[in-house]
Amino acid sequence: MTIRKMVLSVAMVAMLAETAAAQEAKIDPMTVVPDPATVATPKLDFAETPEDAADYDKYFYFHRDGTSFEEALADLRDCDGFARGLSSGYRYQEAPYPYTYTAAGVAGGLIANAMMSAIFGSAEKRRLRRVNMRRCMGYKDYARFGLQKDLWQEFNFEEGFSAEEEGKRQAMLAQQAKVASGPRPAAKELGL
Repeated sequence: MTIRKMVLSVAMVAMLAETAAAQEAKIDPMTVVPDPATVATPKLDFAETPEDAADYDKYFYFHRDGTSFEEALADLRDCDGFARGLSSGYRYQEAPYPYTYTAAGVAGGLIANAMMSAIFGSAEKRRLRRVNMRRCMGYKDYARFGLQKDLWQEFNFEEGFSAEEEGKRQAMLAQQAKVASGPRPAAKELGL
């Protein structure tokens, strides 16, 4: 083997190793399926109060009998994808006609729209996310069960004006999948 061929061979091996390392570093967290044994099982047992029951439209989890962890995670990721980046529906509203193109009309419109967005926008986006998750998971034949707010917050997230960091989001979806594919809850099923 000539020196030239040896240098080319070494260079080729180095290039292939570099390419493999770059591909490993760019793993999409949406495609990683963790080992279910490594995913923490959230606490679901609690003594129900009337206040808890009144909030079951906000704080709930899903379960489907006979579902594997991988299926549940894929379903949750699918529904989460539909529920991401929703618009609250609150848009810029112009000032009433006589003030439309005046400085007062513009300033008042900006202030009013900023206040509407701050007051209602984030809450509406969270509500829309919950509705979309319920519909999507219901369509996939998952049952819904209520949960106490403090327990729910341990493995769920709400998005208003900001998105959850992707690594944390995927870890929480994995915990939700563990619950969705685990033993059937003793709690009362809520329906959609």
